[in-house]
Amino acid sequence: MQSDNRIFDDFVKVLNGAAGTMAGMGREAGESAREHLKSWIGGMDFVAREEFDAVKAMAAAARDENDALKARIDALEAKLTGSATPTT
Repeated sequence: MQSDNRIFDDFVKVLNGAAGTMAGMGREAGESAREHLKSWIGGMDFVAREEFDAVKAMAAAARDENDALKARIDALEAKLTGSATPTT
């Protein structure tokens, strides 16, 4: 009976060791996959959200300034065409 328990204990130890090894391999594979994914995505031309928002705000400001300048040009052209009419 004593030898049966010892064989069973040894078998359980082997299984626990194998389970620990498999868990470690799983963690290591997950970390490796994460690192590969980070390096793959890092090689692409992605921008950070903050950079995107900053450029978006700059584009909106430029668009507003462009609209204001267009209105000013239209007003000046109207003024020019109004005063350029010949007096007879």
